[in-house]
Amino acid sequence: MKKFIAVSFLLGIGFLSAQSISFEQEQIDYGSVKKGANGTKVFKFTNTGDKPLIVSNVKSSCDCSVPSWTKTPILPGKSGEITVKYDTKINGKFSKSIEVYTNDTKYSRKLLKIKGEVK
Repeated sequence: MKKFIAVSFLLGIGFLSAQSISFEQEQIDYGSVKKGANGTKVFKFTNTGDKPLIVSNVKSSCDCSVPSWTKTPILPGKSGEITVKYDTKINGKFSKSIEVYTNDTKYSRKLLKIKGEVK
């Protein structure tokens, strides 16, 4: 019986161990930007788990914002980036979503936001 409890406990710990993504911020406010200005912003994140984190895909809600990201596995305690380039040739207010897909066992899909106004 003691062996069963010990094995069950160790297996339980194994299930608790995982990769986990944590962002410094989940929304970036560009504020007011001039038409044609640099529209590049960076979301920084850290793997707060104890297994490698993989960002498998990042999608934007429109063609006006183009994401790129760290494609190599992020080791525990290490950081990565998702860079978003918004097309500032489009006048007016904007609010866009960026979907991040990872192997995080709790949050395999994370939603980030960008907003601002091009004048």
